Amino acid sequence: MFQQEIWPQVGNLVVATVKSLESYGAYVSLDEYPSKEGFLHISEISSTWVRNIRNYVREGQKVVLQVLRVDPARRQIDLSLRRVSRDEQRKKIEEWKKNRRAEMLIKAAASILKVNELELYREVAPKLEERFGSIYSGLEESVKKGARALVDAGLLEGTAQVLAEIAREKIITKGVTIYGTFEITSMEPRGIEAIKKVLAEAKELGENSEAEVNLYMLGAPKYRIEVTSADYKKAESVLESIVETVQTSWSSHDGRFSFKRE
Repeated sequence: MFQQEIWPQVGNLVVATVKSLESYGAYVSLDEYPSKEGFLHISEISSTWVRNIRNYVREGQKVVLQVLRVDPARRQIDLSLRRVSRDEQRKKIEEWKKNRRAEMLIKAAASILKVNELELYREVAPKLEERFGSIYSGLEESVKKGARALVDAGLLEGTAQVLAEIAREKIITKGVTIYGTFEITSMEPRGIEAIKKVLAEAKELGENSEAEVNLYMLGAPKYRIEVTSADYKKAESVLESIVETVQTSWSSHDGRFSFKRE
């Protein structure tokens, strides 16, 4: 791992591996911070009473935790599981996996280019993160547009060519993904069922349009939608159609509807 930060920041989400369990909590190692360990107190495992800690976490398990306190002098990191939503867990694990894969691709490129792995990482990472948001996103873009996408981000031609070739062999792109948030409220007796029905219809509409649609509850009344399609215009068209359909459908209900594009 090419981890640059020595300590995580308070509020960060981190991927950890459970090392040992005690009646009062769990000791974990931080996967993104080599040699760093943290402690998950039993009170931070669940918002409900925890009778048996092993019903929630187990040794060897990967978990996503929020950093509560960091004390470098005492080498202490306090963590929380109960403050991390399922959607946050899913996104963080996905991000972590992509980061690990991106690092493996950089290592492979370093071997071909016959350069130091860490030096190549330090050359590539800041430029791709600034241009694309993450290293992996930049490598995905090179699969779609070739080495030119990496050259335009500031990489040397030779480096870009090697990385683009490796990415083309190892990364399978799913197309373009765009996001938005529905806010739907209902005053009806069976309002939850009505909301679920209209969202299910939205998902079906997207799939019938040959797009992949995923919906996640952010916490009532907000619902996140992700639309993945072959290209940006298609994804935008599908999302626009879904929003119009949901808005029209919900207008017959006793409640409010709004949509915000991310």
